[in-house]
Amino acid sequence: MSAELAGEIERIWDGPPEEAAHGASAVEEAVRLLDEGEARVAEPRDGEWVVNEWVKKAILLLFRLREMEAIEVGPFEYLDKIPLKRDYAGRGVRVVPPAVARYGSFLSDGVILMPSYVNIGAWVGPRTMVDTWATVGSCAQIGADVHLSGGVGIGGVLEPPQAQPVIVEDGAFIGSRSIVVEGVRIGAGAVLGANVVITGSTPVIDVRGSEPVEHRGFVPPRSVVIPGTRPKDFPAGSYGLPAALIVGERSASTDLKTSLNDALRTHAVAV
Repeated sequence: MSAELAGEIERIWDGPPEEAAHGASAVEEAVRLLDEGEARVAEPRDGEWVVNEWVKKAILLLFRLREMEAIEVGPFEYLDKIPLKRDYAGRGVRVVPPAVARYGSFLSDGVILMPSYVNIGAWVGPRTMVDTWATVGSCAQIGADVHLSGGVGIGGVLEPPQAQPVIVEDGAFIGSRSIVVEGVRIGAGAVLGANVVITGSTPVIDVRGSEPVEHRGFVPPRSVVIPGTRPKDFPAGSYGLPAALIVGERSASTDLKTSLNDALRTHAVAV
């Protein structure tokens, strides 16, 4: 991944739309690097997550440049601008029909896709399970040893290019039907119970102490989180607005499975 390629993508992005076709080879190369895991939309550097805006711009340019084409997979027919990923055996990835991963997403060795969907720009770390009907949205960054349970919705963030995608760090467990969107970051080893919904504005409230401690857009590492509400007064009365409640902390045990089971049992978390 070279600075020259990033500079070329920026030049094409800033240029007139009618000249974008002249840079098609650079755009295709950038997305190929994404597909191979040699480039990422966002990556950790010195303890912080940094967004590579030029990579997002390459994805958006690809949509401008490519035409719709029919894709046939056995009895199924699709019509899209982006092909599907291929060579799962060579990548060491298990894919259960009818799971779909789009070209330009990256699946690490040991990933398991149950019938699910992974969009372009997403990065999925080693040994992660994407369970049945879970979706990994465009540009989402999913760490190693993560479990996305059945029906989990990880939101996509393509525009604006500088916006942080959803990030789920190593070892996290996201319970069934949970939704994480709008660039929220789930810290390493955190546990979200079933039906937790976290947007960029959802209050994530630590209720373990004598006073609540509130986070926005971030779940601290190893937190155990369940769905909750917070009352708010309106002219028509008082109603509960959605919130996420931190009710415990997962052990820092090196045995992740034992630690997870202990956390679920101790805090009676439904997954």
